[in-house]
Amino acid sequence: MSSSLVRAFLFAFTFAVALFATIEPARAAARIKDLADIEGVRENMLIGYGLVVGLDGTGDRIRNTPFTRESLVSMLERMGVNIRSEQLDTENIAAVMVTANLPPFARQGARIDVAVSALGDAESLRGGVLLVTPLYGADGEVFAVAQGPLAVSGFAARGQAASLTRGVPTNGRIANGAIVEREITFGLADQPSLRLALRNPDFTTARRMSAAINARLGAGAASVADPGTVTVGRPQGFSGDMVSLLAEIEGLSVDSDARARVVIDEVSGVVVIGDDVRVSTVAIAQGNLTISVGETPLVSQPAPFSRNGETVVVPRTSVG
Repeated sequence: MSSSLVRAFLFAFTFAVALFATIEPARAAARIKDLADIEGVRENMLIGYGLVVGLDGTGDRIRNTPFTRESLVSMLERMGVNIRSEQLDTENIAAVMVTANLPPFARQGARIDVAVSALGDAESLRGGVLLVTPLYGADGEVFAVAQGPLAVSGFAARGQAASLTRGVPTNGRIANGAIVEREITFGLADQPSLRLALRNPDFTTARRMSAAINARLGAGAASVADPGTVTVGRPQGFSGDMVSLLAEIEGLSVDSDARARVVIDEVSGVVVIGDDVRVSTVAIAQGNLTISVGETPLVSQPAPFSRNGETVVVPRTSVG
């Protein structure tokens, strides 16, 4: 562990000890929509294979990447150009993999972002244009079609005796580069019940979420199935559909709970300590620096023969 990291940890440790000794931890309430997802309502991953053209000599070497050559030949044959017997030597084209996430309830004609990554030995995709590429789901069906110019954040420069690379020039993105062609149907409004999947499973948070929903909709509307699942059904007398029910409860505030945790970033030296962390008697030594934390609680008793007096334990922390 570096000396700067140790100093940062010691400072944060000392500050946290002093802070915990003087104040009570405060918890922030979060909305249900920020704590849980609806089971069955999720993104779907798409993938496709395509070609990027228009590169300035930074594409695949055709002789080293036979799949790029075959893809180029097949594409030109579909357009009526036969070059299968010709010797190709171009570096302005690159074979790429195209990935995207199809959001839930995305309709035909909606646009989504796509990520493009080089598959061969291309040096950079900067300045390239992705040709029409179908994007497939896990079932092999085409759900979207991507095409457009790439935006590449990385760059590479090379001379005779040296080269420079910043970022990853073989990865790029196309904002709104794919059009949804196939929808994923999910009859949310007709569901008799639904399940809320907690993003961070916890018994206490699940119980509090169920209690908040029951307080709003009535007893028995929600129940805890396990630390990561809360089941919600339509209460008696509710005339709306499941969409209306979700709109009714997704804004409810819930005090989430989490395990005590200390996170240390070794690169920046930042130390983050959760409000549930408690420090007992401890001593830390680093070089000529020593920090000791001790607890010597005091007992405070009322005066003799007092009626309303009460014996209490007063915490006393020493940090030195």
